[in-house]
Amino acid sequence: MTGSGSQEQPGAEPPVDFDEVIHPINRLQICAMLAPVESLAFPVVRDALGVSDSVLSKQVKILQAAGYVTMRKETLNSRIRAWIRLTPLGRTALAAHLERLRRIADLAQAPVDPNE
Repeated sequence: MTGSGSQEQPGAEPPVDFDEVIHPINRLQICAMLAPVESLAFPVVRDALGVSDSVLSKQVKILQAAGYVTMRKETLNSRIRAWIRLTPLGRTALAAHLERLRRIADLAQAPVDPNE
């Protein structure tokens, strides 16, 4: 974001707005893990991230509130299992966020004019 005292250079990319819901690393990883699959079991996501149940639960609730994921609970052998799924809105938001990150990465690869 540019402040009132900053000057943009000609041809510079406009400031990138991140999806504030997806951007924190745990939520970005959750969405990325869910993107290629229909759903994942809660413990699978928890273990892959290396976080506690409560940390994952908090992050999932934030993603649920945004409409990016759903969680389905089912009973199996008298145990409750939770499955996390990325919604169509979540898939769209993730794709847009990743595109923004790619644009930033592309800037790092851009050739530098030594005369500037």
